[in-house]
Amino acid sequence: QVQLVESGGGLVQAGGSLRLSCAASGRTFSNYLIGWFRQAPGKEREFVAAVSRGGSTYYADSVKGRFTISRDNAKATVYLQMNSLKPEDTAVYYCASKLFALGYGTTPNYYDYWGQGTQVTVSS
Repeated sequence: QVQLVESGGGLVQAGGSLRLSCAASGRTFSNYLIGWFRQAPGKEREFVAAVSRGGSTYYADSVKGRFTISRDNAKATVYLQMNSLKPEDTAVYYCASKLFALGYGTTPNYYDYWGQGTQVTVSS
């Protein structure tokens, strides 16, 4: 089992930047695919980005070119650098993990463990 804790959310103006962190504890971090999802009020949880065990990255079209996901296995942490933020990026952001994933998934049920989420609010 792995425990995930998100941090770094907050209030930012449109066009601004935030960096989210997902810190993991428990089993060997490098064995996990890590994904970021977000959920806005009244909407379903949606895929944002993922980074594989080997460091390959994947993005939703809505954030491609603006967000960057990266991982530091020594620190057992995944980061989501969010630039050029828009009001429509406002949501609770969650990180999730899957052990020994062969690829990556864009649906929440692909992942095994979740953090508690961190709120990101982008004002216009």
